[in-house]
Amino acid sequence: MNRFVLNYLGVFFILLSILSLFNIIYSYYFNLYLNINTYFYTFLVSFTIGISSFISKKIESKITIYSKIFAVILGYFLIPSVISIPYYFSIYNLSFLNCYFESISGFTSTGFTVFENIKHLDQSLILWRSTSQWLGGIYFLFSILLLIDIFDDTLKKSLTNFISFNYSETFKQSFKIFILYSALTFFLFIVLKLINFRTFDSFNLSMTLISSGGFLPVNEVESIVNTNFKEIVFSLLMLFSYFSLFLIYNIFFLKEKNLNFFAEDIYLFIYFILLLIIFFIFFNFEYNFSTVLFSLTSSMSNIGISFKDSPSNLWFVYLIIVIIGGSFFSTSSGLRLLKVYFLFKYSLNEILSYSRPKNVYTNRFYLIDSNIEQKDINKYFLSVIIFIISLFLVTSLLSIAGVNFEESFKLGILTLMNTVNSSMYDLNNINFIELNSYSKLIMIIFMIIGRVELLTILIIVKKFIFKT
Repeated sequence: MNRFVLNYLGVFFILLSILSLFNIIYSYYFNLYLNINTYFYTFLVSFTIGISSFISKKIESKITIYSKIFAVILGYFLIPSVISIPYYFSIYNLSFLNCYFESISGFTSTGFTVFENIKHLDQSLILWRSTSQWLGGIYFLFSILLLIDIFDDTLKKSLTNFISFNYSETFKQSFKIFILYSALTFFLFIVLKLINFRTFDSFNLSMTLISSGGFLPVNEVESIVNTNFKEIVFSLLMLFSYFSLFLIYNIFFLKEKNLNFFAEDIYLFIYFILLLIIFFIFFNFEYNFSTVLFSLTSSMSNIGISFKDSPSNLWFVYLIIVIIGGSFFSTSSGLRLLKVYFLFKYSLNEILSYSRPKNVYTNRFYLIDSNIEQKDINKYFLSVIIFIISLFLVTSLLSIAGVNFEESFKLGILTLMNTVNSSMYDLNNINFIELNSYSKLIMIIFMIIGRVELLTILIIVKKFIFKT
């Protein structure tokens, strides 16, 4: 293992130790001594690993794209193992697999939980669940930055004009991400406080919203989002993990207003408005529109939480929205709207070019100052193919493990898109702690596959199977 991998993971272990220290201080301040020792263990383990990674005298080797992918994937397995310590040594008698499942679910910002009643949990453990998904959200953003060279130029231009990042530019962008991510979390907390949420709930929910996570500090979201005004505001706040993390920064601080930096968010806004109009016209007869809006924005941002009275008969529509996803540089998952749009228009151009051979159709898109290259279109097709193969595998494996086919299909999509199960997908009655070990292992693996950019899977396959 080279120094780069150790240093990269070491940063997040040190950050994890800081978060565990915060839990210790919180527990002392509010006299929550029940599980406080578990956070001491987590602090010691994570701090020791983090510091050791920087003093280790490993031989330096060239940092290849494979080293970067390996570092990202390894982090998704190792960091949750330390996050699981407070669960394992708590008073709730959870097996290690259940603890690891909970920590993976939090770190990948998925939101599946083995806890049946959140009200019975110690407040410090509820806070730990929220901080785990907050850490996972920033890890995901850093991973996109680390692997930016594998993405196509169009998506890269929504973040930077650099063809590739050197060490200095990577550090600069990483620091900017951390500041923006933290500032937006604080902003969400303040807004939630202003609309009369409890401080504890506001803090936990702000980390859920910014990370596109699914963990809640309560059993049912309607117990705290209990007015139409709160539903509408909360719905709009969920869009913070749908649009690009850099959107607000670019609006106020970007000196040269290059449309490439706003093109994706403009498309995302148009898509949101179109869906809003469609849902208002066609799906606003039997249900309160604020409830429908809540489910819509929750699916678009890949958060997935909903009310019990959400229209479950629209589950297929909501799942399609989940698959499409949000911005390239956000904590949401999905195939990404721009990719889907580019593929659709490219396919349409190909059909028209054969039916009307005298006409010329170009792959040029509004707000983007260059054509989409064929190699990038190929990447989009491969991402879709890998998603379909992954969905087929996870659905088949869960069915073999004893989950009925319909639930396996829905869970497969939500697992790959890192979206929590809820009533709008007609999956709110699933009890994850009762699933067998085989099912949990399958979901652990595919939650990680879903969080790692699907294109990286192809690169790994090419490296080890199609050696060139």
